[in-house]
Amino acid sequence: MKILFLGGTGIISTACTQLAVARGFDVTLLNRSRRETIAGTRQIVADIGDPAVAGALENHRWDAVIDFIAFDAAAIEQRLQLFRGRTGQYVFISTASAYQRPLAHAIITESTPLVNPFWEYSRLKIAAEERLMRAHREESFPFTVIRPSLTYGDTVVPLVLNSWAHSFTAVARLRAGKPIVVPGDGLSLWTITHNSDFAKGLVGLLGHPGAIGHAFHITSDEALTWNQMFQATAEAAGAPAPRLVHIASDFIAACYPETTGTLLGDKSHSAIFDNTKIKRLVPGYVATTRFRDGIAKTLRWLDADPRRQTIDEAVNTRWDRLIASYERGLEAARRECAAPDGR
Repeated sequence: MKILFLGGTGIISTACTQLAVARGFDVTLLNRSRRETIAGTRQIVADIGDPAVAGALENHRWDAVIDFIAFDAAAIEQRLQLFRGRTGQYVFISTASAYQRPLAHAIITESTPLVNPFWEYSRLKIAAEERLMRAHREESFPFTVIRPSLTYGDTVVPLVLNSWAHSFTAVARLRAGKPIVVPGDGLSLWTITHNSDFAKGLVGLLGHPGAIGHAFHITSDEALTWNQMFQATAEAAGAPAPRLVHIASDFIAACYPETTGTLLGDKSHSAIFDNTKIKRLVPGYVATTRFRDGIAKTLRWLDADPRRQTIDEAVNTRWDRLIASYERGLEAARRECAAPDGR
């Protein structure tokens, strides 16, 4: 099978690329840098957003194109121009944050409505999905949508509000015994998926005629509370019992509006997924990496080289300010509530 990854070297896409190579697929990566290579792949060096990319692709036809880069309807319009008649399957990587927030039903299936009033990123992905559906209806464009939830690998500590680019930041705080912010009461059930598990589902759908015109989420079946995930991370890091400071998500978003999407539009809600659909098309699909095992592997990778242990001081400062503000408000509330009525 001849497949093209647009991207192919990110946290999720690297695992998918490696598994596709291991299964004997003819894999090409399209990206902007010659340095971003994976063993066993070919490479097209180009910018997918540059009109000149059409020249680099014009003599190729692919059994499947997997797009980790597109995030809005305009990008999909360009992909339609590039790949009409040139691929048997176009796989769009969307997001599970596109699902309804807040949920009307506790269990998320692929038929859960797509509506997220809190996060523009999610709305742009929804619009991209809608454009693909229209192309399928009007011209039989062979698309498949994949909606990953929070997915991590060896290089990322996937804790809520952590710095994604410098995720050792939370680990350093845990090891130092410093307080760390957890939205709400920390009891929301969340699903975090290891990239090696996600890859099994995605690669299993490539070239599958039953996947055309359909959407799938690919997640773990393990749902843990945020409190449990912080505890597991602390244990893997050899840190003391974590000092979790539970702060309401709307309080956090009021202090730092840039967190509104990721909290109110995603991680402050429980996220439990029904994976029946992906298991029906990919027999034997099962996520086998428990969070406690995956995060322990991540910590081993980070500890193997001190250069990987970068810290986001701006995030540290924001957390310290947020905690101090919350504690001042909490103390004021205690005093007012303890005062006699009318005082």
